[in-house]
Amino acid sequence: MRHVIALDVGGTGMKAALVAADGTLLHEDRRPTGRGRGPDAVVAAILDFAADLRDHGVRAYGEPAAAAGVAVPGIVDEVRGIAAYAANLGWRDVPLRDLLSARLDGVPVALGHDVRSGGLAEGRIGAGQGTDRFLFLALGTGIAGAIGIDGRIEAGAHGYAGEIGHVVVRTDGPECGCGQRGCLEALASAGSVSRAWAAAGGGPDANAADCARAVEAGDPRAIEVWRNAVDALAAGLVTGFTLLDPRMLIIGGGLAEAGDTLFGPLRSAVESRITFQKLPLIVPAALGDTAGCLGAGLLAWDLLSVEVTA
Repeated sequence: MRHVIALDVGGTGMKAALVAADGTLLHEDRRPTGRGRGPDAVVAAILDFAADLRDHGVRAYGEPAAAAGVAVPGIVDEVRGIAAYAANLGWRDVPLRDLLSARLDGVPVALGHDVRSGGLAEGRIGAGQGTDRFLFLALGTGIAGAIGIDGRIEAGAHGYAGEIGHVVVRTDGPECGCGQRGCLEALASAGSVSRAWAAAGGGPDANAADCARAVEAGDPRAIEVWRNAVDALAAGLVTGFTLLDPRMLIIGGGLAEAGDTLFGPLRSAVESRITFQKLPLIVPAALGDTAGCLGAGLLAWDLLSVEVTA
C-alpha cells in the first residue's frame, strides 16, 4: 500500500505516522525528542525515527514510504528545507530536508513549520474543511497562527507569516521573549495565563487549566486574570481580522481545551470590538495534537502530486 511518513517534532516529544493517500493513519508512534542531549542528538533521533518508520512500512505494507513530511518549530525555510532557528531545540541552519532524504534512500521530503502544518490539516481535513479563507490560531505556551487560502497555507516572503502572537496589543504590557513589550503572546497565551494566575494567588505550580477551573468555580481573582487575557486576545484577533478578512477562525492549543469558558467570553469580546469588519465564524480545532503530524503527511502527499503533474 502506498503511504508517506509524517513527523511532528516538538520541544519535548515527536509524533509520527504512516499516512495513506486518503489521510488514513496506518500506523502511529511517539518518542521523546531528547533535547537534553543537545541539538545534534535531536537531529539523530529524528533520522532514526524516520528510518524505523520506513522499515515498518516495508514490513507491514510491502513497500517503503513514497515521501516524507516533517513539521518543526521555530523559523523554517520551507523552500530550501532548512530549520533556520529553533530556540527550544538549539538549532541554527539545520539542512533537515536533505538529511532526511539521504537517510530515507533519496525519497522526496517536505519540511514545514509546526503551526502552519497544523493549520493546513485543520483547513483541509479538520474544522475548516471546505473553507476558502481561514485563520488558524494555536494558543499554547506561546501563540502562533497560520493563514489559510484556498487549501494552502501562506508562509510569507520570508517564512514569518501568521506570527500573530507578536502583534503588540498593550504598549505598556509585559516584556515578550521577542524583545517587544505587550505582545499578544505575553498577555494571552497559556504560558502568560499560568504566570498571571500564579501571581494572583493560584499557587506557584498553577497553570492555565487551573485558572480556567477557578473561573468556572467563580473565583473573582481567576475571573480577572481570564478577563484580561481574553480582552488582549480579542484585541489581537480584531487586528488580524482587519488585515486578513478570514471567513473562519479556528482555535487550537492547550488554552482552547477550556471550551466555552474561553469561546463564550472571547466571542463577546470580539463582537464588542468589531466596527466595519466582518465577524468570522469562531470554532475550536478538530484534530487535537495530531494536527501537526497530519499536516506533515499532507505536505508529503503534496510533493508527490507535484511530481505527477510536473
